[in-house]
Order: sequence, then structure tokens, then C-alpha cells
Amino acid sequence: MSDSVFKDVESAPPIQVFQLTKLFLDSTDPNKVNLGVGAYRTEEGKPWVLPVVRAAEFQMASDETLNHEYLPVAGLPDFRTAATRILLGQGHKVLAEGKVESFQALGGTGALRLGAAFLKNVMKFNTVYISDPTWENHRGVFQAAGFNDIKLYRYWDNETRGLNFAGMCEDLSNAPANAVVILHGVAHNPTGIDPTREQWIQIAQICKEKNLFVFVDCAYQGFASGSLEEDAWASRFLADQDIDMFVAQSFSKNFGLYNERVGNLVVISKDPKKLTEIRSQMEIQIRVVWSNPPNHGARIVTTVLNNTAFFEEWKGQILTMANRIKKMRQELLDNLKKLGTPGNWDHITKQIGMFSYTGLTEKQVEYLKSKSIYLLSSGRISMCGLTSKNVAYVAKTMDEAIRAYPRSVL
Repeated sequence: MSDSVFKDVESAPPIQVFQLTKLFLDSTDPNKVNLGVGAYRTEEGKPWVLPVVRAAEFQMASDETLNHEYLPVAGLPDFRTAATRILLGQGHKVLAEGKVESFQALGGTGALRLGAAFLKNVMKFNTVYISDPTWENHRGVFQAAGFNDIKLYRYWDNETRGLNFAGMCEDLSNAPANAVVILHGVAHNPTGIDPTREQWIQIAQICKEKNLFVFVDCAYQGFASGSLEEDAWASRFLADQDIDMFVAQSFSKNFGLYNERVGNLVVISKDPKKLTEIRSQMEIQIRVVWSNPPNHGARIVTTVLNNTAFFEEWKGQILTMANRIKKMRQELLDNLKKLGTPGNWDHITKQIGMFSYTGLTEKQVEYLKSKSIYLLSSGRISMCGLTSKNVAYVAKTMDEAIRAYPRSVL
């Protein structure tokens, strides 16, 4: 038999977060804990379908006017309008001035990929700056879109367990004109550290002065603080600056619609007359990737956002999720303090959102994994994986790891 044409194909490295989930599912240890996957879990460690989502789906199932025809290439119009309104606020000036267009995408990742494809293929941009560290998929998405020059700007300060703002500003100030800059709109992944409002003002000034293209990744609106308004502040402020920019929205976290892939790419143009041309080019990018977006998840979001009672119920359920995460942060910190764990761990409660960048070393992480606590090698943990039943065990094991494998700076 002749050799297969695939004979030289080699195995790619596993996607770490999904590999951790498999290790967790395969483990028979009754104490096992999954702190890898970025998905909300209840106090019982179970996935949560938001009650308002169930209600919207029931209403949709009973609506005989709905069908399974193709959506427009740009997506469900009512979804795009409602999603953009939630991001920018009802009365934002760019909406009033007609400077906004949006495109339904396959989750936040799809929105990023669509925006990257447009910037590379239409605008001919080739340089993108991502934070160090950042969400692991940012680099891959822009590489897949054809960006050859991917640079890092400093973000995390390992000594202070906070933002390296001076380093960030210096790196962005040295970036060439027309470089794309990925900024996390709220609840930076993986660090959980966001700039202050005063720092956002300085970041915006640098981007304007250096003619950098701002691309905001907003995956956690409402999920971080529990407030849609609070978590949209940076995106709304940047949109106020009279700049051209993109924002990638995700409804995976705040609606719990992880497998429905519901996202939105918001385009803001200083010149509203160019939106027609932008839309025509963006639809070409969509056509050759997914052709038309799926309906179900977007219809759920639209149903909730455009129904006053559902909308208020949804805001309450967002607050429930955000408050449970905050509670787990506090319980983890309290347990570490009770154990007298070496080092200062106050950054756990200073960080916001789904993740905590613990500062654990790779050796310390490996120790935790040997005790069936699964987390990324970077030390990032998903706070949603913690419950009141397992947080003491996690803290105790962290304490053991830190004492067994100390580091010079904690």
C-alpha cells in the first residue's frame, strides 16, 4: 500500500484548557477541582442555564412565525441593534450621529477573527500589539488572519501582582502608526487587572497621538462588577474619543450561551459616510468564512434584550453570577490568610472577573495538578471552579505547593 498523503502530518500541541477538562473528567479523585475552563459554575459546581434563557427559549419554541431560513450575511438585524445598544448605551453620541455598524459573529472569537480579516485584507494592516500576558487565542486569531508582525506590550507586573502601567504606556508610545492594539474592555484575561479610569484616559491619548487602531475585546460586560453600565465604561469612553475603532462583543459569559457562539463586531467610523463601503467589504469577509451566522443564540439574546421584564430578570441573574465569583475570591483569600501562606495574596480580591492570575510558578502548578486540582501552567485559575465545599482544599494545596517550592518574590 502506498504512503498516505498525510504521512508527514505531526500532532499539534494540545489546547491546554480543553486538555485540563479532559484530565478532570477522567480523574477518579473525589477531591478533583477544575480551575481551568472559563465557564460559570454554580455553588454545586454545575453548569447553569440562566432561567431567563429558558423562558426565552420556551417563548421562541411556541412562536410559529419563526423559521430556519438563512439570516442576512451581516446577521439578525434586531440582535445587532440590541447588542450594540447594550455596549454603547442608549444615548451614546456615535449612535446618534450614525457612526456605528455591527456584524453578528461566531462568539467573541469570531468577532475578533472577522475584524482581523478586515484589517489585514482590506486595510492592509500587518502589525498588532497584544498584552503580555493575554488570552491565549489572541495571537492565533491574528496569525490565522495573516498578521505577520505580532508584538507584546507590557501589562502584568509580577512583583506587585498588578498593572505595569508605565511599561504599557512606553510600549504603546513606541508602536508604529496604524498598528492594531488589542485592549481588554473589562476583566482582563488572564490577570483580572484593569486600568483605572484615569489610566484609560492616558491610554486613549497615546492611541490618538500615535494613530494606533483600537480593537477592544469586551467578553465580560456585566459579568465582572454585576453592572452592565460599569463594565462598559472603557468601551464607551474610547468610543467618545472621535476615533475609528472595533469592539468584539461576546454573550457566552453574561448569557451562559457558551455553545451557541453568539458574538457581535461593532464598527465605529469617524466618517459615517464610509459605513456603506465598510459593510460591503465586511460582508465579503463573512461570506468566505461562515457565509451566514446561526440564529438560535442570537434570537435568545434579542428576545431578552428587547423585552423589559426579561431584561430586568437577566440583569439580576448577571448580578448573581458576579456576586458568587466575588464571594469565592474572598473565601480563597481568607483561607490562605488563615493558613499563614507565605506572601501577600490580596491581589486575589483586587482582581475582577472570572479569572485570577495567582502568580503561582509552574512547579507549584504541577504540584496542584498532582493533587487533582487542574489549572493553567501560567497560574491562572477560573474562580467559577471554586465552591464553598472545595475552596479550603484548594487553599490548603496552594499553601503546600508554595511551601514546597518557594520562590524569591511572593
